[in-house]
Amino acid sequence: MGIVAGLDSSTDSTRIVVCDTDTGAVLRQGHAPHPLEPKATDVDPQAWLLSLGEAATGGLLEGVQAIGVSAQGHGLVPLDAQGGLVRPALVGNDKRAQVAAADLVEALGGRHAWTEAVGAVPRSGMPVAKLRWLARTEPEHAQRIASVLQPHDWLVWQLLGRPARRTTDRGAASATGYWSARHGGYRPDLVELALGHQAALPEVLGPAEAAGTTPEGLLISAGTGETMAAALGLGLGTGDAVVSLGASGSVMAVHHEAPADPDGSITSYADAAGMHLPVVHTSNAVRVLRGTAEMLGVDSLDELSALALKSTPGSSGLVLLPYLEGERTPNLPHTAGTLSGLRRESMKPEHLARAAFEGMLCSLADAMDVLRRRGVEVRRVFLLGAAAGLPAVQAMAPALFGAQVVVPQPAEYAALGAARQAAWALGVSQGTLSPAVPPAWQGAAAQVLEAGEELAVGQAVRQQYIATRDQLHPGAFGA
Repeated sequence: MGIVAGLDSSTDSTRIVVCDTDTGAVLRQGHAPHPLEPKATDVDPQAWLLSLGEAATGGLLEGVQAIGVSAQGHGLVPLDAQGGLVRPALVGNDKRAQVAAADLVEALGGRHAWTEAVGAVPRSGMPVAKLRWLARTEPEHAQRIASVLQPHDWLVWQLLGRPARRTTDRGAASATGYWSARHGGYRPDLVELALGHQAALPEVLGPAEAAGTTPEGLLISAGTGETMAAALGLGLGTGDAVVSLGASGSVMAVHHEAPADPDGSITSYADAAGMHLPVVHTSNAVRVLRGTAEMLGVDSLDELSALALKSTPGSSGLVLLPYLEGERTPNLPHTAGTLSGLRRESMKPEHLARAAFEGMLCSLADAMDVLRRRGVEVRRVFLLGAAAGLPAVQAMAPALFGAQVVVPQPAEYAALGAARQAAWALGVSQGTLSPAVPPAWQGAAAQVLEAGEELAVGQAVRQQYIATRDQLHPGAFGA
């Protein structure tokens, strides 16, 4: 038996789990907030190190043989020729680069050109868009940038004592906008297109490779982005999809290749285990439920859920197209939501409440179908986010998705994935594990939901939703 640690440096805090290498059992845990202003977009990376040090106090890492690092995705740490910070890091939730992202799409020749190049259309959060924004708004800083890292890359580099070699992994690299998951390589020309000149990029390590060893003999694995680490921590495999219920939504699935998608609806990420994580995003998820609760004067989502369950499947004919903030999937950025099917008998609070849940879930099922149409198999759906625990979501999701639904118990899945990666790299270094297969840790404790006899009813609700969507937005998903 050995001991490894996984640390997850998210947008607001550091979480550390110390695990048994053989089983993944959590032996110890630590947590500390980042010493940052709320919603800060410009961040001194030293704050991440201070948080890490605080989370690891009290001998938390005693006996640990290897560490894996997960960190917030889409951040950018710009460095000068000496490895010093050019300016504070830009974090992933920074929206200032929206215009810069649109500029890049046009500069390369449109969405299709980008999906061919790197499997993703630039968005404001991506490092490639941040580089463009710096070149346009802070040209004196942009000119000094000699190399670029993401948060997990920078943390690994610091833990190793800032060596000459700087590394990343394929999962984090695939989120930059200048590394292709399909082709497995960088596009330096896209860095130059964004920044105005070339910059050094970190070496991309394989899933089981180590980034290095500290002077004290502690092995540091490749690390990865937070999304990829969570997938590894959940134990996802081929046929598994994750539906994330935040204010906006996303559907990602494990697949053996990066699907070709000329429309640009799919963002082709690599995962942390040698596979791929194609993702489809929606602009509206839980914000639909919150907006409906406010309209109905309901105090909480729990009350909205209870109200929705007083209605029946199909919401007495009501269909809510939940495009309240425009929509990314389908690509309708300037549209609005629509409530259809109003009749005197359907104008009751419980029917509108259920239509909100059905509309949100059907919209995410649309996103899932984008993946399925590109050959991605979905047999099992993991539901993540606080809304995953709502009884109405759990009652409706299996039949609307047409798949088994798994609701994992809350846990530090990104940190667990980082620890699993550390155990993998350690085992490979010791000759006890194959570089092709991660260690077989116990899967997430979860509630499993089946559609059962409700499947036919759920699919009828889906068809009602699709008919309304196609009538109001013909051709939104192509022929």
